Amino acid sequence: MNFSRWLRHLGFLSPQRRLQWFLPFWLMRVKVLELADEGRRMRFRLPLNAVSRNMGGSMFGGYQASLADPVAAIACARLFPGYAVWTRALEVDFRREGTTDLELRFTFDPALESRIREELAERGRSTPTFELTYHLADGSVCSVVRNTVAIRARAGRDGAYTPRSTPAAARSSRVADSSGSPQRHQHPE
Repeated sequence: MNFSRWLRHLGFLSPQRRLQWFLPFWLMRVKVLELADEGRRMRFRLPLNAVSRNMGGSMFGGYQASLADPVAAIACARLFPGYAVWTRALEVDFRREGTTDLELRFTFDPALESRIREELAERGRSTPTFELTYHLADGSVCSVVRNTVAIRARAGRDGAYTPRSTPAAARSSRVADSSGSPQRHQHPE
């Protein structure tokens, strides 16, 4: 069991604390300021420190992208259990230098949630785009993030998501016969 799965099973920790201890967030020293309404509203503080500061003295853009990347997918995974969810695309518009700690704000629009539910019911898939914003200490917008999430029906054994692959190729290998021509050899299952 990996650390993230183990952490999810610690019932004595609040969901906010479990999210804050999500290893990538913990390594970046992210503070979860708000986790409300089943993940429909989230706020995070991304500290400007010696590790996150670039040569110009402001926040590395990659740090901003790293925190923003899973946020919408986490919200969708909470609201649409039973579906595979991942970030499909991420675009960051840097409007001001990140010269202070930054606050990332995410709000799940109820109209978008309804549209996703309709698409999942009709097609079994949805690819919504969310807008998240980073704010400087004075409240002004520093960066705007457009995060597109893929939500797909789970497939495979016991409802677990299995990416498309070629199972036959994974179970077999090419071997040469006595004439030197390649033959396919099936591995026992």
